[in-house]
Amino acid sequence: MKSQPTDKRGAWRVLHYGQHYMKTWPLDKRLAPVFPENRVVRATQFGIRFMPPLAVFTLTWQIALGGQLGPAAATALFACSLPLQGLWWLGRRSVSPLPPTLSEWFHDLRLKLQEAGMALAPIEGKPTYQMLADVLKRAFNQLDKTFLDDL
Repeated sequence: MKSQPTDKRGAWRVLHYGQHYMKTWPLDKRLAPVFPENRVVRATQFGIRFMPPLAVFTLTWQIALGGQLGPAAATALFACSLPLQGLWWLGRRSVSPLPPTLSEWFHDLRLKLQEAGMALAPIEGKPTYQMLADVLKRAFNQLDKTFLDDL
């Protein structure tokens, strides 16, 4: 039972969703005990920044010292795959439907935003983690921080 297509366009789409979700998710320390996104986003950002230079360093170091190229290439490929794994996880998570308890909290938060006078687009289908990230980002920007007390 697959929820995403397995062709190349589907895989690139999942990575794109992960990148968008990573940029949308609010990195607030009060969300960290409830959601693993904070840790995954920080690790993925670290990997995007430091793993490609580490891969290049590993390859050049082995070539300069006359070492074996096979293990160095495997290490470089593994280092470059780490950020992709984070983006993949984030992309899959962003399209996952919310569990019932989070769905209720999501609807309550949307109601608070609407009561504060903000216009929100109507929800189509079940709410997903991407929809939650969008609402959380708006809530952090527009509401006071007491809305997290209900979580």
